[in-house]
Parts: sequence; C-alpha cells; structure tokens
Amino acid sequence: MSVPDHNSPVNPLPPVIVALFLLIAGVEVTFWLGAQGMVGDASAIGWRIAALQKYAFSGEIFDWMLSSGVWPPEHVMRFVTYLFVHGNFTHAAFACVMLLALGKMVGEVFSAIATLAVFVVSGIVGALVFAVILSTPAPLIGAYPGVYGLIGAFTFLLWTRLGQMGENQARAFSLIGFLVGLQLLFGLIFGGNGDWVADVAGFATGFLMSFFLVPGGWQKIRSKIRHD
Repeated sequence: MSVPDHNSPVNPLPPVIVALFLLIAGVEVTFWLGAQGMVGDASAIGWRIAALQKYAFSGEIFDWMLSSGVWPPEHVMRFVTYLFVHGNFTHAAFACVMLLALGKMVGEVFSAIATLAVFVVSGIVGALVFAVILSTPAPLIGAYPGVYGLIGAFTFLLWTRLGQMGENQARAFSLIGFLVGLQLLFGLIFGGNGDWVADVAGFATGFLMSFFLVPGGWQKIRSKIRHD
C-alpha cells in the first residue's frame, strides 16, 4: 500500500466525497436562501431551526430511548442525519473544506463504500460517545465527527507509510493533536458543549476501521497474526 501523490491539482475528487459535499452544501444553501426570502414562503426563515429540531442528535432523546427501550425511527435516524445540518454558514463551510481535503486523500486509497462507511460509522460512534460521556441538553450537529473519521483514516495511511519508511510513526498524529488542542483552546475561551468528544471518538473510529477497510487490510492483519 502506498499513499498517492496529493499535490497534483488535476486529480479529480472521489465521487463519494463529491456527493457528501453536495448534500451538505445543498442543505446549507437551501437554509440560506430561505432565510433571505429567495425561496419558499414566510416559514422559510425558520427552516434551519425546524431542521435542527427534527434531525439534530440529542443526548436527552438517546437517554429516553435507552431507558424506555423504545427506539422510534424518527429519533434513531438522528445518529446520521445530524451530520448534514449545521448551526450557520461558517460552521458548514469549514466542514465542507475539511471534507474535501481529507476525503480526497482517503478516497484515493479506499474504495467508495469504505470511504462512505468511515464517514457514517464515525459519525454514529461519535454521537453515541457524546451521549454516553456527556450530560448536556445541547444537541450535536455538523459533519465534524464524520470528517474526523476521515482524518483518522488518513492518519492510518500516514502512520503505515512512516512505518514502511522506518521513520517515527508518532508524527502521523500531529494533525489530530493540533486540531484537538485548538478545539480545547477555543472551548476554554468561547465555551462549548463538549462536541470535541464526538470528534475524537470519530477520529478513533476512522483509524481503527482502516485496519480492515484499507485495500488488503484484513489479509495483512491475518498474515501478521500468523507470523507472530
């Protein structure tokens, strides 16, 4: 396995990343146009709020489902749907930039299904950890746990590459260390709802999934076990 050259400006984006980007950006543009009165009726100004109420992940709703044993589909879907709604344009824009950058690098090595699986499963695990560890009424929204899953997959690729080159593999974790440190700093300065917990869980999920999803990954693991 090798990490492809990501410096070429002509390499096309993986279709699965383009599809995720268009979905996230399309939702955000629709909210913006509605707020500007350019589409929809008078209720369009409240589309974002309505979407957050219906699609955001809620730790309180999860606690209720867990204690009652009732799992309505309209609430279970929040484990995934929260990834596609954001608090504002800037929140969505940063998510899209990170998705395109990390998704391109991962999607050039992973299959489309594997890339999508990393994004979605990392988002699900991120929401689950968010609900279990934290006790906050604030909802979880945004694509970041899924994007951090892609960061985890990219870190795995870099970690493997450094190992093949005989270099210090700890360097592969520089990006996640920087991002988490930045989030903690911003949280101390501006406050937050602890959503960095979901991001870290997403990263760990993406990294661990890569052992099995990278081309030839499971065979390599079996081979290593047998030789050890």
